[in-house]
Amino acid sequence: MAEALLELENIVAGYHNQPVLKGVSLDVAEGSVVMVIGPNGHGKTTLLRCVSGLVSLSSGGIRLAGTRIDGKRADRIVSDGVIHIPQSDLPFQDMSVIDNLMMGAYLTRARADIRRNIEEVFDLLPRLAERRGQTASTLSGGERRMLAIGRGLMAGGRILLVDEPSLGLAPIVIEQIYGILTDLKANGRTILLVEESAARATEIADRVHLLDDGRMIWSGMPADLLKRPEILETYLGG
Repeated sequence: MAEALLELENIVAGYHNQPVLKGVSLDVAEGSVVMVIGPNGHGKTTLLRCVSGLVSLSSGGIRLAGTRIDGKRADRIVSDGVIHIPQSDLPFQDMSVIDNLMMGAYLTRARADIRRNIEEVFDLLPRLAERRGQTASTLSGGERRMLAIGRGLMAGGRILLVDEPSLGLAPIVIEQIYGILTDLKANGRTILLVEESAARATEIADRVHLLDDGRMIWSGMPADLLKRPEILETYLGG
């Protein structure tokens, strides 16, 4: 079994002295896809923000390759190799696709590999290659989501944190996005993925965690989740 690249140990965090995460622990093995599912508003996005340094911990710890990263500035955590692709796409609307991608390569390490990284992005996301000269404001919702993924890949990085990539997209576009994530997994990328729905878990995840009211209430293999209809019905609507 691969060693854990990312480790969260009993983390507690929230906003304005109100706890959102209440003792969450999980590991992400190198080269694996770990999915955190659960109802909206119960801490999934906060979990990713803690890893990327956007939300401070009240207690607990986060390690990347055995080294503590909690307490570091967000930009230092990016330099360590944690790439956060947020729920909202947030492209630079008046900039071209290629310029948006280049903004992801601001790290010195990424600039050194910029040619290789852009080739990887365009191989994985040929739609972006076709649209490279268009301004981001002219892209469809699915294309903006692809651009967000591509910009994250331009930074290099050791682990991708992907927050609800299917949010607000049509089913056919969701298929495309998950095809991209499947290709990233096949290429050996390590991914911590957050979704509200369990529908995609069996297709891509190596391990699934169910987060409810800031606590992990179930963890296991995707196939085991499908054997627990009471969990699916109670927490995920069937």
